[in-house]
Amino acid sequence: MHKLTLRMEAELVEQAKEYAARHDKSLSQLVADYFNALLAESDAAKKLPPLTQSLRGVMADSEVSNEEDYKKYLEDKYL
Repeated sequence: MHKLTLRMEAELVEQAKEYAARHDKSLSQLVADYFNALLAESDAAKKLPPLTQSLRGVMADSEVSNEEDYKKYLEDKYL
C-alpha cells in the first residue's frame, strides 16, 4: 500500500469521517472504493457499442422522471 495525502475543506473531511463511521469503513477505504467505481464506470463505458456510447449523456440536462410520473404515464396510456 502507498500513502496518499489529499487536501480538502475541513467540513468535508468531517462529514466523510462521519459517513465512513456509519458504514463501518475507513476514510481510506471510502476513497479507494470511489476510485475503483470511477475506473469500473470508465471501463464499462469503453465496452459500449459506438452508437450507444454516442448517446451517453444526451438527456443529462433534461428533467428526470420519477416513479410517479412513470405510473401516471402507464395509467394514461393503458386505462
